[in-house]
Amino acid sequence: MADSRKYIGSEDLKNHNKPGDLWISIQGKVYDVSDWVKQHPGGDFPLLNLAGQDVTDAFVAYHPATAWQYLDKFFNGYYLKDYSATEVSKDYRRLVSEFTKLGLFEKKGHVCLFTMCLMAMLFAMSVYGILCCQSVLAHLISGGLMGCFWIQSGWIGHDSGHYKVMSTRGLNRFAQVLTGNCLAGISIAWWKWNHNAHHIACNSLEYDPDLQHMPFFAVSSKFFSSLTSYFYDRKMNFDSFTRFLVSNQHWTFYPVMCLARLNLFAQSFILLLSKKNVPHRIQELLGVVSFWIWYPLLVSCLPNWGERVMFVLASFTVTGIQHVQFCLNHFSSDIYVAPPKGNDWFEKQTSGSLDISCPSWMDWFHGGLQFQIEHHLFPRLPRSQLRKVSPFVIDLCKKHGLPYNCVSFLKANTLTIDTLRTAALQARDLTKPVPRNLVWEAVNTHG
Repeated sequence: MADSRKYIGSEDLKNHNKPGDLWISIQGKVYDVSDWVKQHPGGDFPLLNLAGQDVTDAFVAYHPATAWQYLDKFFNGYYLKDYSATEVSKDYRRLVSEFTKLGLFEKKGHVCLFTMCLMAMLFAMSVYGILCCQSVLAHLISGGLMGCFWIQSGWIGHDSGHYKVMSTRGLNRFAQVLTGNCLAGISIAWWKWNHNAHHIACNSLEYDPDLQHMPFFAVSSKFFSSLTSYFYDRKMNFDSFTRFLVSNQHWTFYPVMCLARLNLFAQSFILLLSKKNVPHRIQELLGVVSFWIWYPLLVSCLPNWGERVMFVLASFTVTGIQHVQFCLNHFSSDIYVAPPKGNDWFEKQTSGSLDISCPSWMDWFHGGLQFQIEHHLFPRLPRSQLRKVSPFVIDLCKKHGLPYNCVSFLKANTLTIDTLRTAALQARDLTKPVPRNLVWEAVNTHG
């Protein structure tokens, strides 16, 4: 019998990649997600930037098996006539299927309970040090404990944004708002909007917000051509002021990381007060406002302004360790200038991420991000399972000749500083004008 299906080619599919006309392909079936983009739990960025192509790998990575049943309502009747999958993609999908059959996506262990108990202990010790101790040293230590408390709350917020750390969706939402908005002052809505974009466009200079730190940092001379940030919808100008900051970035990296939390506070308010569609906006705002009530009130209990400033700086400096780790995982890895794709998931996540080797008893400190490659490949996988699946990822990388970069924490810091130093020295070359475009850079870059 003749095939009665309607087909569309990849080139035609590419034309459906604009707001109001968003088509995607999953395993060769084409779906119209133009209206769904506003309700998509992962935000609009993934659909807006992956539309017009086959996104099977990205869909498999981010959605549980139960999500497949909801796809049919978006099916527009077309099939992709030239659909195919690479051997890497086939092996990756088989790995996801095997992990699903083993129940690894559901086995969360007691990590959340342990982390919350640790958070309660750190918070209680910090408050006790402020209210019940008189020595300056005790107050300094209390500030450091508050920073440790924020780090652990960050791990819970991170995990709860990727999978249910609690037994129900409602409790998971409660954990998100409590650990993120109320206890850390960071909007979980902002984090999910930002972090999903980072995962989808891992190490794309134009699309990954986690690499867009101009004017303070530039991980590549490609930024010198004033690239456009499609996440923030603005041009990242490489002007004289930016050149000055970037020229010294390998010296300023750690000091800036000590105050990086200020940027997260600001970005949270910018999103919540913007005209963007923010789910649970009032709830998010109330959570953040509650932080700005209890934290200043706690700081005010210190005897003088000198100790108050010391406490705040100590808490910010310690939590800066977490911000450093966010950078270690990607700054020294491969970068590219292009939109993200949906079907080179395994290749882009492995080449753009860096693992940090550590003994299992230190997993609590790194919050699962020491297995950054595994986390990026399987973002729904609970933190407690990342070490278990690591050997399978290593084997798959070896099979297909793909990189699997894993170094010590010290080495990761060295690689990051080296990356920043290389770009800084290129920016210091004042004999050259500020590059105007990538063609200029290609002609004038040496080495």
